[in-house]
Amino acid sequence: MNPNTLAGLQNYWESITGRLNSVGEYLPPLVLRIILGWEFYEAGRAKLGGENWFAQVQDQFPFPFSAVPAGLSWGMATWFELIGAVLLIVGLGTRLVAFSLFFLTFVAIAVAHWPDAWTMWTELLAGYSISDKGFGNYKLPLILAVMLLPLIFTGPGKLSLDYLFGIPLGADPHPPAVADFAAFGLAALLFGLPFLMLMPLVGATLIVVGLALLAFQRWVVG
Repeated sequence: MNPNTLAGLQNYWESITGRLNSVGEYLPPLVLRIILGWEFYEAGRAKLGGENWFAQVQDQFPFPFSAVPAGLSWGMATWFELIGAVLLIVGLGTRLVAFSLFFLTFVAIAVAHWPDAWTMWTELLAGYSISDKGFGNYKLPLILAVMLLPLIFTGPGKLSLDYLFGIPLGADPHPPAVADFAAFGLAALLFGLPFLMLMPLVGATLIVVGLALLAFQRWVVG
């Protein structure tokens, strides 16, 4: 292929992707926040007007939630979902709210959607479904948890109160990425804490790795 033609195609591709990247700072995070906010709001509203069934599955709650009275757990879950949904939609405290709902979703998976017992990965994969056939039913909540990850790691986007408030306060609303050991340590901790409820060994390993990476970063920096 002619070098000039190749360079022209490359420039054309970069012009397209550059414009998509620009819109990507506004539109996709907003769509994610609206969809997730609506889903969690619907879940919270159903609890607000529904019957508390947490007492029936109290023994399935992971520690320390198993020690919390069912009425208190029900109220906390209800208002976390309702208030968290509103905050997600407007983009206020987005990363903290998204992680709180991420953790809450893992609690829900552990209580109501995770297989009671599994010994092989094939049995676990059978639970990745929308209908409960005896292997669990964690597909939908897991999809919601995955959808929260971009908001946790990359933030709410420019169409958010977090971004707008950061400008007059003098904070950088879109700080540059820092790829160091601490970054991957934080990511390991973020995944390790909720995974303690589903796969204790995996969760504990991630936490140990995360703490080790944070300690190593501090040692490297001096």
